[in-house]
Amino acid sequence: MCSVTAPTDELTVEFAGEAFTVGPDAVFTVGREGDLAIDDNLFLHRHFLTIENVQGLWLLSNVGSRLAATVTDSGGRVQAWLAPGARLPLVFAATAVIFSAGPTTYELTISVAEPAFRETQQLEHDDGLSTIGDVPLTHSQRMMILALAEPVLRREGTGMSELPTSAQAAERLGWTLTRFNRKLDNVCDKLDRIGVPGLRGGVRSYATNRRVRLVEHAIAARLVTRNDLPLLDLERESAAADDD
Repeated sequence: MCSVTAPTDELTVEFAGEAFTVGPDAVFTVGREGDLAIDDNLFLHRHFLTIENVQGLWLLSNVGSRLAATVTDSGGRVQAWLAPGARLPLVFAATAVIFSAGPTTYELTISVAEPAFRETQQLEHDDGLSTIGDVPLTHSQRMMILALAEPVLRREGTGMSELPTSAQAAERLGWTLTRFNRKLDNVCDKLDRIGVPGLRGGVRSYATNRRVRLVEHAIAARLVTRNDLPLLDLERESAAADDD
């Protein structure tokens, strides 16, 4: 349950240990250039996201032409897909924004001191590690996701991470590439069937895009967490023992 309060006059954007304060009369730009110049990554738009206060409500807009972002509350209970041309109100005390450009995944946090909606009752929910909605994940499917998300999970706070290729992630687990790709296919198909966007694409871009989109969704939905990372070494040891 949520109660409605008046929004604050200021907003804070955090990325890679830096904090930026945005006033109500400013338009804050995120991209390769702008108020938050994230990276010189040529896959990233010069101007990708904007944040502005419109009639007392903070709005996050995607002003890019190709990339999308995953937007979630701090508890991972609400998740939105911000496509090019879309905009979304920032109504929570803390909002995580996760997006990828090429093989690099970025995460920033937007905080509002007096959010439009404030949670007044703790919601009961499962840990989100074994299922996404009503779709069960096997242990090996979770390990596949964990191997791809490892660089993001090991990062302290917000910032950027280079995602592994399928071959690198398979090696991390001690699996063959064929087995890894089969698990990746299965998970992407399952999530696509329940409506998770961005897991299907053209033949030329599908292989890369589905990996980065899967990691975005897994992090935003708390499908895997830092507490799961020790399982990677156990999985590799198990795979090595099976080969003996």
